[in-house]
Amino acid sequence: MINKILISIFIIIIILINGCKNNLPREDYIGYKTYSLVDHDSSSITFPNFYEGKILVVGFIFTHCPDICPITVHNMQMIQSEASKQGMNNIEFAAISFDPDRDTPSLLKKFGKMRNIDYSNWKFLTGERDTVLSLTKEMEIVAVSSDTTYLKDGSKSYFFTHTDRIALVDQRNRLRKEYVGTSVDIKEIINDIKSLED
Repeated sequence: MINKILISIFIIIIILINGCKNNLPREDYIGYKTYSLVDHDSSSITFPNFYEGKILVVGFIFTHCPDICPITVHNMQMIQSEASKQGMNNIEFAAISFDPDRDTPSLLKKFGKMRNIDYSNWKFLTGERDTVLSLTKEMEIVAVSSDTTYLKDGSKSYFFTHTDRIALVDQRNRLRKEYVGTSVDIKEIINDIKSLED
């Protein structure tokens, strides 16, 4: 009788432990199609293959954004800083622009410099318009541009209404969880990253 009770308790403990570890609701493989992108240094990378074997924290931005994107980038920096403090070094960060017409590599680099980005494991990415649109569609990111205004110097001014998201991708290029970029709980995502390291 005691043995049956002990076995039952053991089974319940195993179920609870496994249940607690399984806090990553998705396992959507994003590597069926690859995307040729360039980073802030104009170096070519193939997404997501470039990140295979690493945990990836990825956000979606445009540099002319007046509100959401700077907060998302700041939150990604906080995640990067906390991960570094905890000695978590198998992580990469990518901020992908869905405004390739304006967000050239040099502009992305300037955007990062203004925000003191630590580039040791961080890339800003852009690419050809069709490539970026295909990637954002696969990642379920919606970005709808406003009407365009032409400035005196002939440049275009427009904004986007867009998905506010940071995504967590595992070492096998599987999208595991998504977070609201402007209000992500840093502790939550750090714990989720740790669960992928186990």
